[in-house]
Amino acid sequence: MLRQDLQDWLATLPQRPGVYLFRGDEGQVLYVGKAKNLRARVRSYFQRPAQMTGRILHLVNQVEHIETIVTGTEVEALVLEANLIKRHKPPYNIRLRDDKQYPYIKVTVNEPFPRVMITRSVQNDGARYFGPYTDPGAVKETLKVLRRAFPYRTCSNYRLAQEGRPCLYYYIGRCLGPCDNLTTAEEYDAMIEEMCQFLEGRSDGVLQRLEKRMHRAAEELDFEQAAQLRDQIRALRRVLERQQVISGRLEEQDVVALAMEGDQICAQVFFVREGRVVGRDHFMLQGGEGVEPGEALAAFMKQHYAGAAFIPREILVAVDLPPEEQEAITDWLTQLRGSRVFIRRPQRGDKRRLVELAAENARVMLEQEHQRQELDQQRTTGALAELADYLHLDVPPERIECYDISNFQGREAVGAMVVFHGGRAHKDHYRRFKIHTVEGSNDYAMLQEVLYRRFRRAQTMGVLPGGTAEGRPSGNAGDQGPLVMPTGADAFGTLPDLILVDGGKGQLSAALEVLRAFNLDHIPTFGLAEKQEHLFAPGRKEPIVLPADSPALHLLQRIRDEAHRFAVSYHRKLRSRGIRSLLDDIPGIGRKRRNALLKHFGSIDAIRAASVEELAAVPGMNMKVARTVKERL
Repeated sequence: MLRQDLQDWLATLPQRPGVYLFRGDEGQVLYVGKAKNLRARVRSYFQRPAQMTGRILHLVNQVEHIETIVTGTEVEALVLEANLIKRHKPPYNIRLRDDKQYPYIKVTVNEPFPRVMITRSVQNDGARYFGPYTDPGAVKETLKVLRRAFPYRTCSNYRLAQEGRPCLYYYIGRCLGPCDNLTTAEEYDAMIEEMCQFLEGRSDGVLQRLEKRMHRAAEELDFEQAAQLRDQIRALRRVLERQQVISGRLEEQDVVALAMEGDQICAQVFFVREGRVVGRDHFMLQGGEGVEPGEALAAFMKQHYAGAAFIPREILVAVDLPPEEQEAITDWLTQLRGSRVFIRRPQRGDKRRLVELAAENARVMLEQEHQRQELDQQRTTGALAELADYLHLDVPPERIECYDISNFQGREAVGAMVVFHGGRAHKDHYRRFKIHTVEGSNDYAMLQEVLYRRFRRAQTMGVLPGGTAEGRPSGNAGDQGPLVMPTGADAFGTLPDLILVDGGKGQLSAALEVLRAFNLDHIPTFGLAEKQEHLFAPGRKEPIVLPADSPALHLLQRIRDEAHRFAVSYHRKLRSRGIRSLLDDIPGIGRKRRNALLKHFGSIDAIRAASVEELAAVPGMNMKVARTVKERL
C-alpha cells in the first residue's frame, strides 16, 4: 500500500518533460528516469502492481522519496538523465560497468600547428577526438603508421615557441619542422585536415588526392616529393587492409547489438565508414536483471553516445527501441550531429546480416567475460585458501586491510588504508590520513597514529567496546585530526580478518602495540617487507617465506603495492599543493606564469637558484616580476 504522503505528492506532479529520481531511506539514489510527462510516468510505477516485473516491484518497495527536475524538452531530459546516472550510479539503472576510460585519438586543432596524441579524457576544449578504442595497442600502432603518412609534430607548445634548430624527427621525415618555420601554417593545416578525414573513415577521398599530388609531382620531375607521397599512400593502405569491406556504397553507420544473460549485458558496436568496417568495440554493462532488450539498448545508447566523438548518419540496431525512447534519442543524436540521424532495425539484406554478425560477436564476448570471471574467481579463492594455510589461519580471510606510510624527510606525512574483500580491491573502503601528531621522520609513530585513529573511529561507532582505548600506544598516536576522505559505517564498522603493514619487524611491533590497546591483538597481523618479500609474524624470530610462484604471495604483493600507490599518490598531491601555494603567494604570479616557471625549471629549488635574468627569460615573465620572485624565494 502506497504511503499517503506519496499518494498526495504524486497528484501534484507537473505534466511536463523532466527527470525523476527515486531515493531510498538514507537518501541514496535508487533509480533515475526521464519522462515526456512526469506525472503520468511516475504514477505508472505505483499502479497495477500485478503487471510489474519483480525488479520494478522491488524498486518501488524501497522508495521513500521522489525528486523531480523539470526540463524544457524531452531531449533535455534525456541529456540530464544520462548525466545523473553517471554521477550517482543508481543500482536499478543499467550502466556501463567498466570504470576504465577508453583511449581516444586527440587532434589539437585548437592550437597552432596541431599535435596528435592519445588521451582517455574527452574535454570541451576545441580539439577533435576520434574513438573510443578498446585496444590501446592498436591505437598506438595506427598512430605509428599514420605518422609516416602525416608527419605531425609531437613537441610541446613551449618547445615550438622557442623556435631554433629542428629536432631529429624532421630529418627522418616524421615532422614538417614548424619549430624552424620549415612549413607554412596553411600547408600543415591541410595535412592535419586530411588525417582527420582519414580517421573519420573518409579514406577514399584522401587517397585520391594523394595519388593526384604524386602523379603531378612525378610529371614536374619532383621525384623526391613523389616518393614521399608514394610512401604515404602505402602506409595508409596498410591500415585499410585491416578493414573489412561490407558495402560498395559510401555508407556511414554504427551497428549496435546486445547479448544479455542475468545481470550482465555486452554491447557490440561496429563502425562502418564509406562502406568499410573501420573498427569495433564492446562494452560491458550491469543492472540488466529483468530488463527488456529494447530498454537495455536505449540505456546503452544514451550513455555511449553522450561521450562519443562522432555521430554517424545511420545507426542499425538488433532490436526495436521503446517507442517513447526512439523519438527522444533520435532527436538528441540529430542535435549532436547537426543533421538528421536515423535509427533503423533492418529486416533483410546486407544490413540485416551485419546486425546479426554484431549480435554474434556480442554473445561471444559475453561468454568470454563469464569464463574470465570464473577463472579469476577460482584464482582468487585458491589464493585466499593458500594464504590461510601458510599463515595458519582457521579460515580464509574475507576482509584484509593493509596500511602504509609515505613522507619526505617527515614532511607532508600521510597514511593509507586499503581494503581487499574476497581477494578484490574494495576501493569504496579505502581511506587516507594526514599525519597530525608526529614530527620528524618517525614511520613507526606515524603508523601508530593511523591505526589508532582507524580503530578509535570503530570504537566510537560501537563496533568495539568502551569509549576510549584501555591504553595509549607510544609514539604520540593521538586521535587528533579528521580523516581526509569521507567516513562511514561501511568503512570502519567492520573489523578486518587480516591486517598487513608495509614493513618489517619494527612496523609490526608498532602496529601490535596499538592493537593491544584496543584488545584486538587476536586479529592476525603481519608485516610484509618489500626487499625480500618476507612475512614477519608476531612472536616468531624467522620470517615466513612464501614460494615465489605462490598465488598467495602474488595476492599479498598486489595488496601491499596498492597501499603503497595510494599513500604515495596522496603524498605527492600534498607536496604539489605546497609548491603551487608558495608561488601563488607571490604578487604578479598567476596560473600561467606559475606553470611556465615550473615547466621551465622543474622544481621550486631550481626556481630559487635561478638568476633574475634567467627568471625573466621564461615566456610570460618580465624583469619586474622576476625580481619579486627572487626576493620572495
